Amino acid sequence: MSTRSRSTLFLIEQLIVIGVFALCAAACVRILADSYFTANNSRDLSNALLAAESGAESFKATGGSINRVAELMGGVTGNAGGSAAAIVYYDDHWKVCGESAASYKLLLVCNEPAERSALYEGELSVGKITGEEIISLTVVARSL
Repeated sequence: MSTRSRSTLFLIEQLIVIGVFALCAAACVRILADSYFTANNSRDLSNALLAAESGAESFKATGGSINRVAELMGGVTGNAGGSAAAIVYYDDHWKVCGESAASYKLLLVCNEPAERSALYEGELSVGKITGEEIISLTVVARSL
């Protein structure tokens, strides 16, 4: 009878060990999934910041010329809310691409300067193609 008792205790001990292992494995999977999403969000934020910086510097360097900004950055010109806009599309790896393959978009909208003002003001935003904004800022350029 003692052999059967030892077998039962050994089986219960093994089940407890397997249960603890399963709980630890579930916790590790959760941590890995969270770190994966955090890394992706961090990558998107870093690349969006670089794209926004390039857009702002191009806007300043061209004196507020939307056409030149689009040309320098490999984008297209368009209209957004009645104002001239430069639009640059990026793929999953943040390489400039066409609209059909885009996952991200930089939009730079230039407002006409007020009378007697030599400053062009623009609203620059970088976000996912679905409309989720990652970063947005206001840029100002002195006309050339």
